[in-house]
Amino acid sequence: MKPRKHISALIGTIAGAANGLFGAGGGSILVPGLEKFIPLETHKAHATALAVMLPLSVVSAVIYTVSSNVEIEWLTVLYVSGGGVIGGVIGAKLLKKLSAAWLNILFGLFLAAGAIRMLTL
Repeated sequence: MKPRKHISALIGTIAGAANGLFGAGGGSILVPGLEKFIPLETHKAHATALAVMLPLSVVSAVIYTVSSNVEIEWLTVLYVSGGGVIGGVIGAKLLKKLSAAWLNILFGLFLAAGAIRMLTL
């Protein structure tokens, strides 16, 4: 399917703003946006969101660091990224095995758990 350029750019802008503001959250905007407005099938939306998140996160981290003079803890980045790569491989393999219904249920549960955590801080 040919992506709708303007809608894709708008979804990316909103996801980038969330990622830059909160340090995360871009994927929670990208996946439903890609499913509803592009529209992409559930698995494609998740895979596409994964591909978008790396450059989005790098740009957000650089801009935040430069504009606020906050130093990045590079050793922590190294260890967390190592674990993230392992988790990414596991998650990508699971993504292929889950039905769209289960994928949406799990995604919703993770979003709900994150929301409850944030509300109880």
